[in-house]
Amino acid sequence: MAGSKEIRTKIKSVQNTRKITKAMEMVAASKMRKAQERMRAARPYAEKIRRLAANLSHALVTDYRHPFLVKSASVKRIGLIVVSTDKGLCGGLNTNILRLAMNSMRRWETDGASDIRVTCIGNKALGFMQRLGAKVVSQVTHMGDTPHLEQLIGPIKVMIDAYQAGELDAVHIAYTRFINTMKQEAVIEPLLPLSGERLGTPETGWDYLYEPDAETVIDDLLLRYVEALIYQGVAENMASEQSARMVAMKAATDNAGSVIKELQLVYNKARQAAITKEISEIVGGAAAIAG
Repeated sequence: MAGSKEIRTKIKSVQNTRKITKAMEMVAASKMRKAQERMRAARPYAEKIRRLAANLSHALVTDYRHPFLVKSASVKRIGLIVVSTDKGLCGGLNTNILRLAMNSMRRWETDGASDIRVTCIGNKALGFMQRLGAKVVSQVTHMGDTPHLEQLIGPIKVMIDAYQAGELDAVHIAYTRFINTMKQEAVIEPLLPLSGERLGTPETGWDYLYEPDAETVIDDLLLRYVEALIYQGVAENMASEQSARMVAMKAATDNAGSVIKELQLVYNKARQAAITKEISEIVGGAAAIAG
C-alpha cells in the first residue's frame, strides 16, 4: 500500500492546487470587469481629443507646425514604449507582446536604425529588455490594478522630450489590444509623428481664434493627446491581462480536475490489485494448512 499512499498524497496536492487556481480565476473575473469598464470609460475622452487634434492639425489659418506633426526624412533613431504586466500567470500575453517588440527592434536594426531607446511599462517588459541588453531610458512598474496617468507621465516624458529635442525620428508603442474576453492581440502602433491616418481628416475646414496663441494651445493639446493614447494602451493591456489570466486559470482548474480523475483511477486500480494480492495470499495459506 506504499504506492497507494503516494498517490493519495499527490491527489491531495493537486486538489489544493485546483482550489488556488479556481480562486485566482474568480478574482481575475472580478478584476476583468472593472478593467473593461475603465478601458471603455477612457475611449470617449480619447476620441474627443483625437477629433480636436485632427481639426487643429488641419486648421487653415495657422502656419505653426508642431514637432509631433513633422515627419523625418529618414528614420534612424527610434523610441519604443513597451507595455506589459507586472505579474505572470496570464497565458502567453507577455510572451506575445515581448516577442513582437524584439522582432520589431531587430527589423529596425536590419533596416539601418542606429539608436533604439526603450521605455518599459510593467515589470515583465523591464526584466525582458534588461536581459536583451536594450537601451532602457525610463521605466514604471507596480502600478497596481488601476493605472493612473500621474504614474505614467514621468517615464513617457523622457521619450516625448527626446522626440521634441530631435533626438528621435519616430516613437512606437507596443501593447496588447483587448478584443474580447477570449481574444487579445499584440500590436505595435506608431505614436510619433502623429500621422493623418491616426488623427483622421475632418469633414470640413476649421478656423480657430487662439488664446493666448496658436503655439501654446497646440503644444498643450497634442501633448495631452499623446498622453491619452498611451493611457488608452495601458488600459487596454490591463483589460487583456485580467481576461488572459481568467482564461488561463480556468484552463488550469480544468486540467487539475482531469489529473485528479486520472490519479483516482490509478489509485483504485492499485488498491484493487493490493486487495486481490492479499486475498490470493490468504487463500493460498489456507489451502496449504488444509493440505
